[in-house]
Amino acid sequence: MLCRVRTTAALFILCGLCAVGVVTDVHAQAKPNLWALATVPAEGVASPIGEYTSGCLRGAARLPMDGPGYQVMHPSRLRFYGHPDLVSFIEQLGQKLHAEKVGDVLVGDLSQPRGGPAPGGHSSHQTGLDVDLWYWLPPSAARGPLSQKEREELKSRSVLDPKTATIQAAQSARVLTMLRKTAEDSRVARVFVHPIIKRDACKASTDGDRTWLRKLRPWYGHDDHFHVRLHCPADASDCVIQSPVPAGDGCGELDWWFSPEAQEDRKQGQAQYQAKVGKAPGMPAQCKLLVEAPATAQKSKPAPLQAAAPAAAQP
Repeated sequence: MLCRVRTTAALFILCGLCAVGVVTDVHAQAKPNLWALATVPAEGVASPIGEYTSGCLRGAARLPMDGPGYQVMHPSRLRFYGHPDLVSFIEQLGQKLHAEKVGDVLVGDLSQPRGGPAPGGHSSHQTGLDVDLWYWLPPSAARGPLSQKEREELKSRSVLDPKTATIQAAQSARVLTMLRKTAEDSRVARVFVHPIIKRDACKASTDGDRTWLRKLRPWYGHDDHFHVRLHCPADASDCVIQSPVPAGDGCGELDWWFSPEAQEDRKQGQAQYQAKVGKAPGMPAQCKLLVEAPATAQKSKPAPLQAAAPAAAQP
């Protein structure tokens, strides 16, 4: 997770746990990360195995680079694989956002072809049920498909205003629409967002239906993207279910996130989190067999992007 330190501590814009970021060199590690070296999924019925932070994925589906309402970023990382439920969720979310005329959602990391721990960027995203989605939409992406170069070089941006401690006025409607459409999907278990973004969502939800707010879970960083986590599929017997989110909308529990105690907790949590990146303690035994299974398909690479004439910007 790319950690961009900002100066306003009260906003938590310290990105201690941002999810779109730098990949460390696999070959610089003492032991090669076999998960990062795998370039094709493991064959078999799609199955998330283990925990979100210590597991793997059999029979991964590949998210196409483009679809109505979405575009995949940083394709060279080969992190556009997921359980078919996750791929379907992203495609359908893109269609919903396209219908709402808020512009495409840019898709960050899903999982590696066989899941497992990535050498940099995340401690989760291991079972094909997590994805990072950008808030910000570059003007060029609003006009049409980004070029290969743009997809590799563009980085996500914070949508918070440090002066007002709110979502930037120009971004607010888009951000809140994206989050609501995401949280309303029954496959979604939780959505990690910056505490300020959760607070703004709580204030803006005045139509009486606040049930979707409970899925928005405040967490450090997440000012430039939101992290979506799906439930374990009903037929995935090897998928470890995470504890359900507490009852209620969670809006009355936000004060702690803006306290001195939270600042200290962030410092400790950042160090603990970085120590977990690239590791998977307690990984199920079947994952070791899965990552070592020989590849039987051709090496998977992102399809070349076709040059396209700029389309009219969406309103």
